Amino acid sequence: MALFKVSEPEEIDMSFWEHLDALRPRIMRSVVAMLIFMVAAFLFGDALMKVVTGPMSAWFPTNRFFAWMADAMSSDVLRINSDPVQLINTAMAGQLNLHLSIAFHTALLLAIPYLLWEFWGFVRPALSRSEQQRGRFFVLRVSMFFFTGVLFGYFVLAPLSVNFLSGYRVSESIANMIDISSYMSLVLNMTFVCGVIFLLPVLASLLSGMGLLTADFMRNYRRHAIIVLAVLAAFVTPPDAVSMILVLIPLYGLYELSISVAARGEKRYHSSLSRID
Repeated sequence: MALFKVSEPEEIDMSFWEHLDALRPRIMRSVVAMLIFMVAAFLFGDALMKVVTGPMSAWFPTNRFFAWMADAMSSDVLRINSDPVQLINTAMAGQLNLHLSIAFHTALLLAIPYLLWEFWGFVRPALSRSEQQRGRFFVLRVSMFFFTGVLFGYFVLAPLSVNFLSGYRVSESIANMIDISSYMSLVLNMTFVCGVIFLLPVLASLLSGMGLLTADFMRNYRRHAIIVLAVLAAFVTPPDAVSMILVLIPLYGLYELSISVAARGEKRYHSSLSRID
């Protein structure tokens, strides 16, 4: 049982170069992991391309759901991505760059848990035993929130944004011929940005545990947050109330969850101060 005992961090002042020596092997292992995932993703480029273009396809679950809602409510306003969109490539090396980009982003997505594990392994020795205990599920929590955000961005925001932007016309005399790189940037950026946004509860826990954020502050600015979230939901969804609400509800739920997390982190912060006193 002693093999699994969590030891106290050693009180040793390490120089910059000693920190660098400890970090170097972790960086090397992370790079190797990324390369392995990237090679594997490169071999399945065609299948991954179908995943990336899914949000614009009629068979996509979100698009089928909105089609069902449109039929049920007899309103074509709710129907999204029903018209096929032809993606084009305008660069000589465009398809090769596209293949490499898909492989890289897929590798980064798959390697997130391992990269977090290496990061946690690097900072863990500098933490106290109580901090180590509180952070023992760090990799799991961050990965869970991040991938939840990725799924939300891919299945909700991406198809709604693609439908709105691909169909938007400032003039009927201008046809939309969408370059594949532009489409890729939209979908991938939307997906990864949502993954980062969904880390808000983790950030709230960290800042409140350091005494830099309070639950009361977030409660006092709740109405401001709702306005910001509503504007964001209106910007990325078609111009109808149903789509906007479908996006606003989980974003607001995320904010409320962050308030609860901040309250717990605030209690831990005050508890640690009382022990010091």
